[in-house]
Amino acid sequence: MKERLFRGITTFQQEEFETHRELFKSLGRQQKPHTLFIGCSDSRVVPSMITQTPPGELFIVRNVANIIPPYRETEEYVATTSAVEYAILALEVSSIVVCGHSNCGGCAALNLPPEKLEHLPHVRKWLDVSKEVPGRVDRLLVDNTPEEREWLTEQINVLVQMKNLLTYPYIRERYDAGTLDIYGWYYIIETGEIYNFNDEKSVFEKIR
Repeated sequence: MKERLFRGITTFQQEEFETHRELFKSLGRQQKPHTLFIGCSDSRVVPSMITQTPPGELFIVRNVANIIPPYRETEEYVATTSAVEYAILALEVSSIVVCGHSNCGGCAALNLPPEKLEHLPHVRKWLDVSKEVPGRVDRLLVDNTPEEREWLTEQINVLVQMKNLLTYPYIRERYDAGTLDIYGWYYIIETGEIYNFNDEKSVFEKIR
């Protein structure tokens, strides 16, 4: 595996970097991304690939199940919260994307009994942020098939994180002023389709 990774670096330097040498030169001392992209750590989700954006355009935050904890004052080490803060207050991005995806292991774990996650105590604690999701899914279930529960859990989880973003005072201020857009996306890995949440219709619609 080491050799494979090292070969990738060599290929990048000889091909991709050379193709975009001037771009990397311009990015050497500064960045000005337009979008904060909050996605899952899942290896199958590649933000720059699905959005076809070059380096410098996305400020990317990734964690298990694309979760954003509600705003709170704390002395703890808060990686996601600090990244959100930096993107909005330092980089002044104009858009935020919360991107969930199909077959999400973190979202699947939301429907598991606690004892199933005893070997993953930090993951179990992290998923507490989305503990309201299963209840909301239960109220919306029609057929109650495993496929429907999976689909709804992943999409409702995106909506919960969008709601959590608005607990950040500086996000709420910009959102209400119309200077910051928040998008909720649902990415289907096996088809490449991405659905955007339509606030007015309360439904995810395929991006065409």
